[in-house]
Amino acid sequence: MTEMLTTDFFYKFLRFGIVGATGVAVDFGFTILCKEYLKIQKYVANAIGFTIAASSNYYLNRIWTFKSTNPEIAVEYGEFLLISMIGLGLNTLMIYILVGRYNKNFYLSKVFGIGVVTIWNFFANAYFTFS
Repeated sequence: MTEMLTTDFFYKFLRFGIVGATGVAVDFGFTILCKEYLKIQKYVANAIGFTIAASSNYYLNRIWTFKSTNPEIAVEYGEFLLISMIGLGLNTLMIYILVGRYNKNFYLSKVFGIGVVTIWNFFANAYFTFS
């Protein structure tokens, strides 16, 4: 618990947030492309955008946020993707509830879901993938 109170931990979270912001742009770009232009079903489009963003986020988090030197890149990437897929499930569940049950805007619901999933992803990756 005291590790979370360090300056280094705070800066990791800040860098994770910056990387996440680039991921949001990638996620939304591909989601919009798939949903609006390619007419792919919204939940599938969401999964495509999320997965592409997770892959770019892995690379940036590996080299910048956590400065990983783990030679087992495939294993580390797999762990990162597993955490991201759990995050995708949480994100999709939030979209389903907000859009399907409460008739909220799809993209605003996606933003809310991304905010919640960011916290999950950071702590899970800090303590599992890049520990």
